[in-house]
Amino acid sequence: MKETTDTLQKDSSRQQVREQYAALAERDAESCGGADRCCEIGTDPETLGYTPSDVAAVPDGSEMGLGCGNPTAIAAIAPGATVLDLGSGGGFDSFLAARQTGPKGRVIGVDMTPAMVTRARANAAKGDYPNVEFRLGEIEYLPVADNSVDLIISNCVINLSPDKPRVFAEALRVLKPGGKLTVSDIVALQPLPSELAADIEAYTGCVAGASPVAELESILAETGFRDIRIEIKDSSRSFINDWLPGRRAGDFVASATITAVKPG
Repeated sequence: MKETTDTLQKDSSRQQVREQYAALAERDAESCGGADRCCEIGTDPETLGYTPSDVAAVPDGSEMGLGCGNPTAIAAIAPGATVLDLGSGGGFDSFLAARQTGPKGRVIGVDMTPAMVTRARANAAKGDYPNVEFRLGEIEYLPVADNSVDLIISNCVINLSPDKPRVFAEALRVLKPGGKLTVSDIVALQPLPSELAADIEAYTGCVAGASPVAELESILAETGFRDIRIEIKDSSRSFINDWLPGRRAGDFVASATITAVKPG
């Protein structure tokens, strides 16, 4: 009975996130008065480590201001690599990764929101990215073959999962031996106040679902990853405060770079 209740609670959490991001995906430039970045939701890409040339290089509507870092800048993506983007959204990081893999490489984006996948596929067609594909699926149950991916990237998505051990187990499964996980995500620095931890806006806004660094390190190690590193970006706390005005979320969580390797 407890297992059934737990499963239903996790599904409910996923559905709340899905509904929030479906609404964002369905906003278009026309409804936003001509803006390219979904009415300026989220954080400016330059604050997250992207360059103006990064934004200019991808189709309009790909960069949605939903990240908390730039995983493509630190991932050392090799030409010809197969890259998996967890929670690919409008396709921004997938398209940047494709520039680095080159035409002989391949990028797979996975997102659980149908409207996001539709948007990303339209962006791929608009920008002519034959080596990028987007698949509908949950990151806890990846629609990707075993031992088929060289690198996994993700940007502010894993914190939204109600089952992080399952996410990392799936990541390990699909990575090739010696493959690497390089993600930007939100981590907890101290326990959240009860009113913030229980706030659905804080959960879908990438705050309330954040796990402590020690817990993430333990999950990754128990899953089977090695060379685990989690580096906190203290400067991120200022823009996190902007996500939930007046809530001082940056006092409790921060962006971090999380890297780990599958044993080869």
